[in-house]
Amino acid sequence: MAINLDLVGVQSDPMTFTYGWKDTILYALGVGAKAADELDFLFEMNGPKVLPTFAVVPSFTALVSVTSKLGANPTQVLHGEQKVILHRPIPPAGEMTTVATVTGIYDKGKGALAVVEANTSDRAGDPLFTNVFSIFVRGEGGFGGDRGPEALKADPPEGAEPDFEVTEVTSPEQALLYRLSGDYNPLHASPQVAKMAGFDRPILHGLCTYGFAGRAILKRACGGDPARFRSFAARFSGVVMPGDTLTTRGWRVEPGRYVIQTTTQDGRVVISNSVAEVAQ
Repeated sequence: MAINLDLVGVQSDPMTFTYGWKDTILYALGVGAKAADELDFLFEMNGPKVLPTFAVVPSFTALVSVTSKLGANPTQVLHGEQKVILHRPIPPAGEMTTVATVTGIYDKGKGALAVVEANTSDRAGDPLFTNVFSIFVRGEGGFGGDRGPEALKADPPEGAEPDFEVTEVTSPEQALLYRLSGDYNPLHASPQVAKMAGFDRPILHGLCTYGFAGRAILKRACGGDPARFRSFAARFSGVVMPGDTLTTRGWRVEPGRYVIQTTTQDGRVVISNSVAEVAQ
């Protein structure tokens, strides 16, 4: 089916998201948070603090409301890139409103790339965070459209040792846990749907891998302080299976700016061309 190119410029209705500490803690567990050194994100009597990458959760309904109109086969849709920009720390409970806008649909040859910007504000209308979702639709390229802006180039400095490195093992049930935060795509739960999409078994959500990497950045580049986490842009460059081991490395390339890369146990790069910005 042909992708709907008329969506460029289309906005979602304002989508309201009401949440509490159970939601933020469930998300933290879904992206691998551990009681040993992250209890402040897992225990309501400690606040709780909120992981900065939780920002993807309140925006998801608004994203789906516009991308569902693309006219794409859901089994051919992949999450290509993600960027979160934090305007201030996320409160542990409250009400948020998100408006998503399709800012572009680009011809990438083998597929089409839809870019959606979602802006989220609190009940008073003050900005909280911005998400930029890049959604790749396999088989929908070649329509003669603009290829879009040049992709971010952020390779690790050649020959340099990383300034931090964090290795963690995902659980076989990681996708089943993560999906409880709102991303119910059956690709991540149903063996039948996964096979229809060309995978041997259900794969891990890209945003779950993103959350693991975000935790590594928070711990090692921000000293565990969410107020220092400014932004994280990432490209999903490989498939992660539940049970894989993830290693996230960060290279400080200038004050407050790190190049980030995440690999699996066999050395495959699954997050690349990625940059995190933090307050000093």
